[in-house]
Amino acid sequence: MHLSKDFLAGARACLPVAPGMIVFGMIAGVAMIGAGLTPSLAAVMSVVVYAGTAQLAALQLYAAGTPLPVILFAGLILNLRLVLYSLALAPYVSRASRRRKLALSYLVSDNGYAHFAARFASPPDSRGKVDYLLGACSAIWVMWQAGTAAGIVAGASVPDGWHLEFVVTLTFLALAIAVIRDRALAAAAVAAGVAAVLAHPLPFRLGLLVAVAAGIAAGIAWERWTR
Repeated sequence: MHLSKDFLAGARACLPVAPGMIVFGMIAGVAMIGAGLTPSLAAVMSVVVYAGTAQLAALQLYAAGTPLPVILFAGLILNLRLVLYSLALAPYVSRASRRRKLALSYLVSDNGYAHFAARFASPPDSRGKVDYLLGACSAIWVMWQAGTAAGIVAGASVPDGWHLEFVVTLTFLALAIAVIRDRALAAAAVAAGVAAVLAHPLPFRLGLLVAVAAGIAAGIAWERWTR
């Protein structure tokens, strides 16, 4: 198979993020085993779902016994940003072949889109841009799957007494703390945390939705109040 220079350029552009992607994938792999998935099922989930944050959220809800409709709804909400990516990329891929469009519909990720957007801010006037996007997203996919596979192997070899189910919760705490950059986000985080604790007794794990709504409302209210 011949790989164009633009494809290779896109793949090379993503190499600096390889350590972070592989480590994140390892965390997801360990978390899948900790949530009770078999290694084979975890591998299938990593390839089929291919959405890091949504995978971790689904695992946390699955481990807590949340009904499937709630898990699917949570994953849908978390992945709505991909719709925005698709709208932004549509002018660039409008003339691409159906095969490439289908490949990108599966491969597009946060990092892949970010690398593409950072390099190409001009109107779509080059066929090589699609190859560059494919190269970047393909490289991210390989990094993620490699990290996930390593995490699955590591998680399967860890004794049950280590309670790996806490990995998902700890990972989300780390991700949440990392994105709190101003007081509005801090207010949203505090409100969501308090609401999650108070709404924990609700059936069907609806406390998650209550916490999300409370966090969004608190963030918006803080922004308006400070203005």
